[in-house]
Amino acid sequence: MKPFTYHRASTLTDRPAGATIIAGGTNLLDLMKHEVMTPKALVDITALDLNRIEAHGDGLRIGALVRNSDLAADPVIRRDYPLLSRALLAGASGQLRNMATTGGNLMQRTRCPYFYDTRMPCNKREPGSGCAAIGGVNRNHAILGASPACIATYPGDMAVALRALDAEVEIESPAPRQVPLSEFYRLPADTPDVETVMRPGEIITAVLLPAPAGGQQRYRKVRDRASYAFALVSVAAIIGMENNRIAHAALAFGGVAAKPWRDPGAEALLIGQEPSDTLFGRAADLILQSAGGYGGNDFKIPLLRRTLIATLRDATGMEATA
Repeated sequence: MKPFTYHRASTLTDRPAGATIIAGGTNLLDLMKHEVMTPKALVDITALDLNRIEAHGDGLRIGALVRNSDLAADPVIRRDYPLLSRALLAGASGQLRNMATTGGNLMQRTRCPYFYDTRMPCNKREPGSGCAAIGGVNRNHAILGASPACIATYPGDMAVALRALDAEVEIESPAPRQVPLSEFYRLPADTPDVETVMRPGEIITAVLLPAPAGGQQRYRKVRDRASYAFALVSVAAIIGMENNRIAHAALAFGGVAAKPWRDPGAEALLIGQEPSDTLFGRAADLILQSAGGYGGNDFKIPLLRRTLIATLRDATGMEATA
């Protein structure tokens, strides 16, 4: 780890120019140890008043410093947004959830091994150097939204649930703004080093949730082991039923792209229909029509299909009546 200066902020504006923000540090410190990120200055924001969960219109405002463990255990979250609680509990270990923050979770970076290995080419780490994962070991890599420059995946669980919940990110800057999570992450294209819409000097202050969506909420995560592993495929689903038909649907996917993936066309296909494996298969076809593997991760295509169908069977009550 290279030397750096440390400053503890007392206000939002008490931040040295160019300093890298640190809160829980659960991802940043690993990146610094591997010298993937080598900030010259860190600014600790944990003393700021950003650790509250409070009403915001018909929804909620979740401060950027709310710990993952506190967010997952919050009674309002568990009652009205159980999808978010389940996703948080599916990620990391209890110790990490006690440190990780809402804002930091959104900003975590890929766990692609070539990104972490500074001896290997990686366009995300060093633009123009190439992508070693293409043609390399790519079992955990993207099948949707990838590019010839990068096939890394976004690793988190929380953001997948937030994508299905239509969350927004509150950003403090000279011109404060609210960005829908659908627009917060960028696909790699030819600039995989630019991962979000965050600009220099900006800071996440909160996540905003709309009014509760209701319906059945499920988070299903397929991984290599039962605990503390990143998703090979995950599905966040919100399904509302009326008269044995799907009245509303929201689906988001993790482990398959550089950002939480959502396909409005597949959701529209489900609405107004009676649940069936045939219908769910058609929705999977629509989601996967642009999917492509790179050898080691080809299995993710049928895995996403099976995981989606199983999740929809559960959320629509088909499993209970089978």
